[in-house]
Amino acid sequence: MKDRETIVNETYSKMAQLCSRSEQCSNDIRKKIVAYEIMDELVEEIISKLKAEKFIDDERYVRAYVSDKFKFNKWGKTKIRYYLKGKGLSDNTISKGLEVIDDEQYKKVLIKTMKEKARKVIGKTKFEKTGQIIRFAQSRGFEPEIIHRYLNEVIDT
Repeated sequence: MKDRETIVNETYSKMAQLCSRSEQCSNDIRKKIVAYEIMDELVEEIISKLKAEKFIDDERYVRAYVSDKFKFNKWGKTKIRYYLKGKGLSDNTISKGLEVIDDEQYKKVLIKTMKEKARKVIGKTKFEKTGQIIRFAQSRGFEPEIIHRYLNEVIDT
């Protein structure tokens, strides 16, 4: 049977390799370590060591996640916040990470997303078309008040 120090060092090494390949949050790493059936006090020791060595940084993870989901998936802040909450991250950390999104860029992405949807909706009344655009934008995670603010720019064109 392996001794305590060997278990900690081996698991630390595996998790450090994982963290160097892709950004990870502490909760994801905790789940992976627990899957190895390691005692709770050792889990916290390994995570503390990973944080001290900067392999894990939840704020850095949130900034990267927000940036990627906004840039590549065109998600709104509501959807991003929802998924990050599901990872067990604090509201404060999530809010700081969402500040990465430029307001002007956010507006442009929302309008572009709504215009693309408006082009795909054909043969509907203005009321039905508006409803479909609103639902689509909300499913992408954009806030209702912002959707309604820029809806006229999309419907009139």
